[in-house]
Amino acid sequence: MPARRPIAGQDLFGSAEAPPATEAPSGPRPLADRLRPRTLSEVVGQDHLLGPEGALRRMLDRGALASLILWGPPGVGKTTIARLLAEQAGLRFAALSAVFSGVADLKRAFDEARLRRANGAGTLLFVDEIHRFNRAQQDGFLPVVEDGTVVLVGATTENPSFALNGALLSRCQVMVLKRLDDDALELLLSRAEDEAGRPLPLDAGARATLRAMADGDGRYLLNMAEQLQALPANTRAMDSAALSSLLAKRAALYDKDREEHYNLISALHKSLRGSDPDAALYWFARMIKGGEDPRYIARRLARFASEDVGAADPTALPLALAAWETYERLGTPEGELALAQLVLHLAAAPKSNAAYTAWKAAQALATETGSLMPPANILNAPTKLMKSLGYGRDYAYDHDEEEAFSGANYFPDGMERPRLYRPTERGAEARVARHLERLEALREERRRERE
Repeated sequence: MPARRPIAGQDLFGSAEAPPATEAPSGPRPLADRLRPRTLSEVVGQDHLLGPEGALRRMLDRGALASLILWGPPGVGKTTIARLLAEQAGLRFAALSAVFSGVADLKRAFDEARLRRANGAGTLLFVDEIHRFNRAQQDGFLPVVEDGTVVLVGATTENPSFALNGALLSRCQVMVLKRLDDDALELLLSRAEDEAGRPLPLDAGARATLRAMADGDGRYLLNMAEQLQALPANTRAMDSAALSSLLAKRAALYDKDREEHYNLISALHKSLRGSDPDAALYWFARMIKGGEDPRYIARRLARFASEDVGAADPTALPLALAAWETYERLGTPEGELALAQLVLHLAAAPKSNAAYTAWKAAQALATETGSLMPPANILNAPTKLMKSLGYGRDYAYDHDEEEAFSGANYFPDGMERPRLYRPTERGAEARVARHLERLEALREERRRERE
């Protein structure tokens, strides 16, 4: 069957072609759309990619636009950048959303791109939420990316390392887009005011609050600005309290089963390990505000008490269990204070991973040595046969020895004595270190006496 040719003004989907980035569609348009950048130089907050030395700018200057994965939070310009890249590279912009598209849609998009290529035109295929395609669908991009049928630009809010096939990643360059900083958000507010011809009814504090409420999302900021522009022109400048009562606060960017979950628990754990109570309390609050289950945090804090504090502060683990139980009894929000108290204690406590390291070494040694028997002198001998085999012979009862220490060997016969536990000189473990050093000297002395 011959390839279906598009009707003038339509693509092969039968829908109107996407207008150029510089052409405004008719009808009412949201402020965020009206202020959509018309050139790459108008894009805010991504100078590391689009500035004179930016990776995307250098690609365009070389005339060699590669397939890309644009990874970043919502509202930072991924779709806009893709459109403007297509325009500047002289490619036809075609768009799909992984939320609404299936295999048939992909096949049609690839067929259209092949037809354009045959007619001497290239295609930039933009795929929004590309991480939502399953592995098989992602594999479908491989041949058309590899042979140049399309320049693929995928947009994702998820870490590509986890969300995308390795084969697809190897054929694309990952570009990381940053959340918009305060300066970039302020520039967007200025553009909104210029477009409206009047300032927003906000004092300086409320203006800062508005930027904070956007949490780095330019589209969300402009949507809130549009609500403020809809107020009567004679509205008096609002303070932060009035603004907060007017606009709903944006929920923190936090997905309990995605990368942000692991990023924040990692930040909490490392702040604790780094003995920074203020940072640890901040990340704990971020997780609670994001809707994390406090029980999950309590489990991680109990783990930290053993893994990173250990014997340097023997009270850490009982306190972790007590804080966990307190939360279980009181619930939210009262029980969260017990966890906050625990966070501060763990951060301020002396640190030692000697127990964790010793346990790992012991496991490795147990695997290596297999089924070696304990030495006969420390085996019980409840039968005559066992006594005749030497079980329990010459066993030294430590409590009967001087200083309650016999210095006997408790490892399998013939096995070289390992050193697994190496206490630090921090906190309570320093006393343990000195005590064990003294016992080691006594052990050597008793060994020489037995020889």
